[in-house]
Amino acid sequence: MDNVPWLHVTPEQGALPVDLLLPVPGRTYVARLDGREMRDTDAVFRQFYDGLRLPDYFGWNWNALSDCLRDLKWLSADHHVLIIEAADEALPDDANGQRLLLRTLLTAGERWSYVQKPEGIERGRLVVVMSCDAASVPSLEKQLRSFSRHTM
Repeated sequence: MDNVPWLHVTPEQGALPVDLLLPVPGRTYVARLDGREMRDTDAVFRQFYDGLRLPDYFGWNWNALSDCLRDLKWLSADHHVLIIEAADEALPDDANGQRLLLRTLLTAGERWSYVQKPEGIERGRLVVVMSCDAASVPSLEKQLRSFSRHTM
């Protein structure tokens, strides 16, 4: 997944090169979410609401989550690290919801990954780390590849 620098899938207890996770100097906000607690869409939204301290105007739907993840202005941070533990266990009985979650994360990461032109100003970063059972890594990566505009 080299061409998508904002998204990493790793087995639980797996290791990522530290330089991929270390933000450039500045203020960093780290949120840890638990896929085991994301049994349905309401629980997904609750995990994001609590973990990212989403604003009160959050609309509790996929479009609202996407909008908030692409903005993040209410967090006083330059860089954001979103860790989703047991990501393979999120929305176990909702394949459409899983697709929406992954697509939302990819869209948000894409939004935060570009350099503003023509000034060349680098935006803050959003890094998403999805940990899961080692046997689930290939499946999760395949799902993500199917949504990504970039080659993973």
